Amino acid sequence: MRIASVIARYLAGVIFLVFGLNGFLNFIPCLRPGHCWTVHGCPLCLALPVGDFRVQVIAGVLLLVNRYVPLAVAILAPVLVNILTFHALMALADFRWPFSCIAMDRDLHRSATGVFPGCFSRAFSRGLSPGEKS
Repeated sequence: MRIASVIARYLAGVIFLVFGLNGFLNFIPCLRPGHCWTVHGCPLCLALPVGDFRVQVIAGVLLLVNRYVPLAVAILAPVLVNILTFHALMALADFRWPFSCIAMDRDLHRSATGVFPGCFSRAFSRGLSPGEKS
């Protein structure tokens, strides 16, 4: 199981780094020239905010260098919802990439389970510092 989460971490890091950089550099061409996906008449690359690509690049680098992996997984959750929504509403033919990315994110989340319980607790309990009175 540990090997699978390492493979998922590196694979997700490469995927999000490459597609995040593609938002800035456009090195992956459209499948059919002249028929790129459009959102209300503007090209898709202009419809997505630059912040989305920036988040993908930052999270991909964090996953690849194995630093702050739980933070990267938490940052990628809304990006994955955005990807799944796009493929559900606009690109109905191909669901392989969104589901494989979600499966990798789920595996990464499961490998860092000990870090996330504080995110889902109902109340925040603040620990007292030494010398502080209750």
